Amino acid sequence: MLLPVLFTFAWVGVGAAMYHFGNTAAQAAAQTAANAAAVEHGTARACEQAAAAFIASLDDTLSEVTITCRRTATTASATISGATLSLVPGWAPTVSQTVTVAVERIS
Repeated sequence: MLLPVLFTFAWVGVGAAMYHFGNTAAQAAAQTAANAAAVEHGTARACEQAAAAFIASLDDTLSEVTITCRRTATTASATISGATLSLVPGWAPTVSQTVTVAVERIS
């Protein structure tokens, strides 16, 4: 009777860790992308390329990824959305992270 309870706690713990890992991966990808756009001559295209390269290095940590980059005169932002790994067949929890940084300017 105790063993099923222990397996359930382990299952939930591993599932939570997988969700947290996917969320952290999305945040790191958004940070990398926003930084690529924020450099002095950065572009939204550079942001998208940096995010895509970072996500590709993560293998299957995130799937169905959406990359949204914006760059204005003062800020650069990147939003990464996707589905994380799941232990439950047919269910893929989604995560979304947005990072906004100031654009570098020579003053």
